[in-house]
Amino acid sequence: MVIPVVLSDNGVSMTLDRLAPAIFVLLWSTGWVTAKYAAILGGPLTFLALRYATASVLFYALCRATGVSWPRTSAGWLHAIVSGVFLHGIYLGMIWWAVGHGVPAGISGIIAGLQPLMTAIAAPFLIGERLSNLQRLGLLLGFVGIALAVLPKVLTVDAGAIPAFAVAINVLGMVSVTYGTIYQKRYLPDGDIRAVATLQYVGALLITLPFAFLLEDMHLQWGLPLFATLAWSVLGISMGAVLLLLYLIRRGAVSKAASLIYLVPPLAALEAAALFGEPITLLMLIGTVIAVVGVYLTNRKAAG
Repeated sequence: MVIPVVLSDNGVSMTLDRLAPAIFVLLWSTGWVTAKYAAILGGPLTFLALRYATASVLFYALCRATGVSWPRTSAGWLHAIVSGVFLHGIYLGMIWWAVGHGVPAGISGIIAGLQPLMTAIAAPFLIGERLSNLQRLGLLLGFVGIALAVLPKVLTVDAGAIPAFAVAINVLGMVSVTYGTIYQKRYLPDGDIRAVATLQYVGALLITLPFAFLLEDMHLQWGLPLFATLAWSVLGISMGAVLLLLYLIRRGAVSKAASLIYLVPPLAALEAAALFGEPITLLMLIGTVIAVVGVYLTNRKAAG
């Protein structure tokens, strides 16, 4: 998926502004299902390194084919690479590693749900972004909703069996993507999104590959399941969803863009129910509705 980057066409921009949030949430939510498939195909960091390398190559080919403008300064290149280290490399690397070492998906989802709140708290100090009281209420409702949606799974988990170190790594991953989102808004306010995304995956690969060598045996089960999982990870998530996320960050407030993360775990739970037969509970449905209301309040335009 390639999103338009010519923002002078008001019709295209308005249509994309309306559709981008929903498409982003749908694509991003599949990352949880993809991670579950990838976990049986090899080490999580090894798979991510392959994913980032493939995404870098495909993005570069796209840039060459469409004649994009690369950053004109060395600082621009550096900012794009550094943002990729935090947005993709550290974030996904830590979360996938934590889940692979005993953190249940439900608890990981609640931890990820802290990101919009942390972004809203940090944004005023780092980039001067302000939210209304209604938007703050929306962020709080969003977190309550996501907590309710995944609570049934959390209650069935033996807390003593969860490694504390793995939970800490999961939390650090959430902190990383929060910082990366704000960094993106502050240091990369313009420039071609396709070029920025290419350099971000280079940064993600630079941080992920060494840790894959150090912590894993670099083994993958080559075959159709691996190629199918990799294809969706790259085309659907690394290219489609991430381009939309970068677009949303650039077009609006980072707290609003981050609030969309609230919708991901409930939607992922519905996908898991369809694909893996995991049960859907009334509490999960109620939590999802509350999360939707919270996201609406956070992203609604002020009257007048």
